[in-house]
Amino acid sequence: MNHAMPLDQVLMVIALSTYVIGSLVLVMYFFSREEWQRNLGAPLVIAGCVAQFAQLVARYELTGVWPLLNLYGSLSFFSAMSVLIFILFAFRYRLWFAGGFVVAIAALFLAYGLTWNEGTLPAVPSLQSYWAKIHVPIVVSSYAAFTVAAVLSALYLLKYYFDRSFQARLEPAAALATPTSITTSSQMTIQSAVQIRVRRDTPAIEAAAESGNIVARWLSTLPALAQIDVLIYRVVAVGLPLLTVGIITGAWWAKEAWGAYWQWDPKETAALALWIFYAIYMHLHTRNAWRGVRSAWLGVWGLPLMLFVYLGVNIVIGNGSQHSYKL
Repeated sequence: MNHAMPLDQVLMVIALSTYVIGSLVLVMYFFSREEWQRNLGAPLVIAGCVAQFAQLVARYELTGVWPLLNLYGSLSFFSAMSVLIFILFAFRYRLWFAGGFVVAIAALFLAYGLTWNEGTLPAVPSLQSYWAKIHVPIVVSSYAAFTVAAVLSALYLLKYYFDRSFQARLEPAAALATPTSITTSSQMTIQSAVQIRVRRDTPAIEAAAESGNIVARWLSTLPALAQIDVLIYRVVAVGLPLLTVGIITGAWWAKEAWGAYWQWDPKETAALALWIFYAIYMHLHTRNAWRGVRSAWLGVWGLPLMLFVYLGVNIVIGNGSQHSYKL
């Protein structure tokens, strides 16, 4: 008897395994900056992403059912797109240091998606439409972009609040300094901080790093806060247009399936709220007062909001939505 594992399952095992190992290696790289860890972790992550997309194709070929119509397939695509979007930005902006966290999230949601694998079931009539191959991938891709933005936002806040902590330690030293001690190491550190303030946005971290603080030296290897802020904005600038197109195509699909473009279904309402949230983010980011830490907090809080729209409405609200995965 032939008990060989189906190809799609083999590819799923490969994807999940490479994600787990790759995320661990890249988390190590985040803390140590050893080049061999990046050189090992990046190919593992790329291989996992390729295996995941191949798994979705293989599942479609084996079953003939569009794989994104259930939570198992949707979460698989979400994980793959989160990793893909990160990879594209990592190559462009040298973001591999953040890869461990993005890939770890992808691995967690992929593992969670496996618990929803109920085999091959035909889609309900309203989902048997060509719109399923347009609307769902676009919307899920927007969720993936917002996930990457949330990770970068968390890293921004990490560096920002560490800088404030180091600044609080430097101020007492500055107050105790006297004109005769201007050549002491502590005074030189303060002078360095003043000089660095002109060219860096985390002067306290740089000053502490110069004085030998290990944590500060590590934090100084992260991009400048202004750079991270711009990167967050650019990732959201990918996600928001995708969500916009997703809502529009969803309305067209709803008209075809249910006879109306908009019915204030819980999923529709939640998606609109998410769109408004990120539209506000994009608008506020044009104002200097809202760039930086405030925008980063919005980026972080966008993650639970996105997860509620993506999973909460479909699972928790359930029968109150035509988008329920309990159908």
